[in-house]
Amino acid sequence: MERPQIPHANPHVTMHDVAEKAGVSAQTVSNVINGRTERVGAETIDRVTRIIDELGYRLNQSARSLRKGRTGIVGLGVPVLASEYYGELAERLSHLLSDRGIRLVTENTGGAMSAEVESLAASHLETYDGFILAIAASESADLNRILPTKPIILLGERATSTRFDHVLMDNVGGGALATSHLIERGARAIVALGGSASGSESVQTLRTRGYLEAHRDHGVEVRPELIVDCGLDMADGHRAVTALLDAGVHIDGIFALTDSAAFGALRAIGDRGLRVPADVQVVGFDNVRASAFTMPRLTTIEPGNDAMAERIVAIMMARLGSGGPGVAPDHVMIPTRLVARDSTR
Repeated sequence: MERPQIPHANPHVTMHDVAEKAGVSAQTVSNVINGRTERVGAETIDRVTRIIDELGYRLNQSARSLRKGRTGIVGLGVPVLASEYYGELAERLSHLLSDRGIRLVTENTGGAMSAEVESLAASHLETYDGFILAIAASESADLNRILPTKPIILLGERATSTRFDHVLMDNVGGGALATSHLIERGARAIVALGGSASGSESVQTLRTRGYLEAHRDHGVEVRPELIVDCGLDMADGHRAVTALLDAGVHIDGIFALTDSAAFGALRAIGDRGLRVPADVQVVGFDNVRASAFTMPRLTTIEPGNDAMAERIVAIMMARLGSGGPGVAPDHVMIPTRLVARDSTR
């Protein structure tokens, strides 16, 4: 038995074409499409729906948005495009917004304060109905000079301006959870890979704060030389761990501040003939998809990826529904959890 063919959307079919074939008015077709069916009979609804499928009619979301004074587009600014974490975040947001008839456009700010601030300027926001910005460099003073004309949602490691909606992850709690997991499994010489014990609030300082808190709570002495300030991608992790091992530094655990750095660490450990987790245990942070497919599979911190994307979209849709700024900002911290796999005992 042949499987029925699902019709593809035909951009050339209009609402009037559907109405003519169904023997109804274009207004009736519009009512069916938009759920205004109180005065439309069940047989008519079935007929119009069947003709829509048969002809492959597709609602023109762009035209619909323009009639409402909107572009139908939401922007996302991220500090780096070549990142598993930000790539997966963009994909989650894109799917959720698409389900609501909105297109996501992703921009690269390069982690520069000037680019972040410029992305929120009124002239730039003309392109969008709203904008989501992952902050890497901007401080409260930079953001407080902005007079928003469209809904803006900030993502980032630290609370910056209270004037905007802000969705954060629990970086300190996640860092403490990762480090405690290693300590409870016998590790005592734990590297904070990509860590920093000083400076303004950032991924590095907040996750390192959790690392330090876990040592204090478990009564384990911190070795400052094991807080390794390096980049957070694979090459950085590989280079830093290779340097430690080549220098003869004893380590038995690594808390990598990102999964990407953890991937590099796994390779460096293997390159030196050591075993994970028998010789060195490793925990990452971000729970990107690749972490379930490394060798061994990576134990990592799940920062609430799905919950974060859903909350961002819920806030954006609420702001668009209310006509934009003017509603009290929403500040949300998404809790983290540990995903235990094979890289820890």
